[in-house]
Amino acid sequence: MAQNPRTSESDTTPTAGRNTGLTRRNYVRSLAAAATAATTLGGVGTAAAQDDYEVIEAGNQEITVGSGETWENKLIDMTTGQDISITTQGSDWTVRNVGFDGKNNSGAGTATFAVSDAGGTSTVENVYLGDGSDGRNGRSTGHGQTAFWVNPEHSGHIDFQNLNIQGFADNAIYGSAPGNGGGGTLHIDSSFAANCRVSHFRLATEGSKVTNSSILVDDEGYAGRGIWAWAPGTIEIEDCQIEMNGHHTAVDAGANGQGTTVVLQNTDYDEQAGIAETGGSTVELGDDTGTDPEAFVPDGTPTSAEAAASGGN
Repeated sequence: MAQNPRTSESDTTPTAGRNTGLTRRNYVRSLAAAATAATTLGGVGTAAAQDDYEVIEAGNQEITVGSGETWENKLIDMTTGQDISITTQGSDWTVRNVGFDGKNNSGAGTATFAVSDAGGTSTVENVYLGDGSDGRNGRSTGHGQTAFWVNPEHSGHIDFQNLNIQGFADNAIYGSAPGNGGGGTLHIDSSFAANCRVSHFRLATEGSKVTNSSILVDDEGYAGRGIWAWAPGTIEIEDCQIEMNGHHTAVDAGANGQGTTVVLQNTDYDEQAGIAETGGSTVELGDDTGTDPEAFVPDGTPTSAEAAASGGN
C-alpha cells in the first residue's frame, strides 16, 4: 500500500518477548465452520457470508472507505500470513465492529488503518487488534507494522472509542503527524493498548485527548512509551491508567527539539517509568493525579476478534 512516509524516531528500548496471555481473545470460532459462502473481494482474497458479520481473508488487498460511508461488521482472517490495509478518504465516515483474528506476520511494515478526515467528524469504534504483529520492518518502509496511522493532512476530528490494540511493532495509534500538517484533532476514549513498540497513544494537536483509557506494558511484549505528546499541543489526559511496570516512559512530552504541553487529570501513571519533558515541554499534574496505576480493559471494549465483528465485547 502506498502511504505517506512515517517518521521513524529513534527508540532505544529493545524488543522483549511477545505478548501471549494478556487479555487475549477468549475464543474465536473456526473460520472454516463459520464461513458459508465465498466471494471475491476486489479481485484479491475472499469474503465469506455470515449471519452477523463478513469474514475477509487478508490477501494484501487495499480497502478504501470514502466520505459518508460506513465499513462495519468485518472479521479479518490474518492467519493467511498476508497483509490488509484500510484507508479512509474525505469526511464523516465510520469504521465500526471490526476484529482481526491472528497476528500480522506479513512483514509489510504498513499501517493496518491509514485514516484522516477532511474537515468533518469521523468515527472508529469497537475494533479488536489484540493479536498484534511480528517485529519485522517492511523492505520499502523501514517500519514495523502500525495499527492506526493518522495522515498529516487530517484536518477534521476523529473519535476513537472502544479499541483493543496489543503487540504492534510500530505504535498503536500514531496520531502526531497532523501537528505538522492539517491540524486535525483526535479523541481516544474507553480504549486499551498494551505492549506496543515506540508508543501506544501519540498525539500532537490542540484539542486532542485521551480519556477513560488504559495502557499496559509488562514483560510479555514490546516496551514503548505510554503516551507520547508532540508539538504544538496542548494534549489532555483524563481518567486514564498508565501501567508501565518500569518500562520506558509513562508520559513523554516533546520530540525533535520541539516542546508541547500535557495536562493530566484524575490519572494514575507508573512513577518508576516516569515523565519526560524535552524541548521545553511541560507536563501539568492535577491534584487528583496518582502513581498507583492498574490498567484494565474498559467496559464495552472487545476482547476477541469475533466479539468485535459481531458488535459485542
